[in-house]
Amino acid sequence: MIDFEEELKKFQPSLEVEEAEDAIYSRDLSDMTDILLEMMKEKHN
Repeated sequence: MIDFEEELKKFQPSLEVEEAEDAIYSRDLSDMTDILLEMMKEKHN
């Protein structure tokens, strides 16, 4: 039988995941709200 507590103690997250998180969150990306607000501003000008 698997000892989940023991397995959790041995768990180490992948470095690739941490690097991906850094790359994703370090960029200022537009989301749908930003795009819609920009479109509304252009329409009212």
